Amino acid sequence: MSLRTTLLSSLVLAGAAAPALAQNPAAPLTIVVPYPAGGPLDISARIVAEGTTQLGAITVENKPGAGGNTGADQVAKAGKNSNQVLMGAVATHAVNPWLYKNFPYNPIKDFKPLVLVARTPNVLVVNAQNAAKLGIKTTPDLVQYLKKNPNQFKYGSGGNGSIGHIAAEMFESLTNTKMDHTPFQGSKPALAALESGQVLLVFDNLASALPQIQSGKFLALGVTTLSRNEALPNVPSINDSVQGFNVSTWFGLFAPASLPDADARRYASAFATAMHSPAGKEKFKKMGITPEELTLDTFAQFVRSENSKYEFLIRAAKIKID
Repeated sequence: MSLRTTLLSSLVLAGAAAPALAQNPAAPLTIVVPYPAGGPLDISARIVAEGTTQLGAITVENKPGAGGNTGADQVAKAGKNSNQVLMGAVATHAVNPWLYKNFPYNPIKDFKPLVLVARTPNVLVVNAQNAAKLGIKTTPDLVQYLKKNPNQFKYGSGGNGSIGHIAAEMFESLTNTKMDHTPFQGSKPALAALESGQVLLVFDNLASALPQIQSGKFLALGVTTLSRNEALPNVPSINDSVQGFNVSTWFGLFAPASLPDADARRYASAFATAMHSPAGKEKFKKMGITPEELTLDTFAQFVRSENSKYEFLIRAAKIKID
């Protein structure tokens, strides 16, 4: 074989191998959840992982810390052949960038949005037994009680800078009330604290709080979006009595920005198919969630809009985390 032929053969082989640099086909795809196991993002990630058949085996890794920043930063800096995607959320891509002074990644430039999984309201919940003792049946009842007892109660949240924290800060500002904030490492311990009476109230994701609401342990006073939710048709919007109150939770799947567009389209299609399959929709329905339709460019536009929205809200509320 001539030297020229050998060189040409080597170049052809190198060119054929090039696509493998975009990802490592031998390694399983991993969905990184930047929050503890058991929450709505974790459960949703496992629904998607179990229902996606076109991408091979998919594992789910919980990487909590810093309000979601730890896991998100891991995926942002993962590199081309890491085979990691992130179950990101309003916190990791719209809220936290404006809360933390030393933010580790760029939520717009470091990621490629794939598919929006869900948009859900938060819900203002109180311990049903405590609410009955205090005479609290509605949001106006709660506001009146807090005004009569300023700085006497604590509210819980899934962590500093969580959407539940933001919602409570907004509530205090709009109602001219004041409570102490008790942050927890995720939604489950915050709800456990509410159940035990450690805190008076929690603004939590509807999917997380729905089982306790349905069992009667929690009383839902209002949803945080402008309209009611079909999972709680008799629960009014908080905005009905607290004008200007409007907060929602959303979460979706993101790849590192280095993922090639062709792979991004393939991932987005596979994840969307799993979400909207009969089995997937049934599992989400049990959580009070309807899977969304936004993928790729339309999801990216949504993320940029949310990022701008929360920049305004957080600057107005003057919330900052070191």
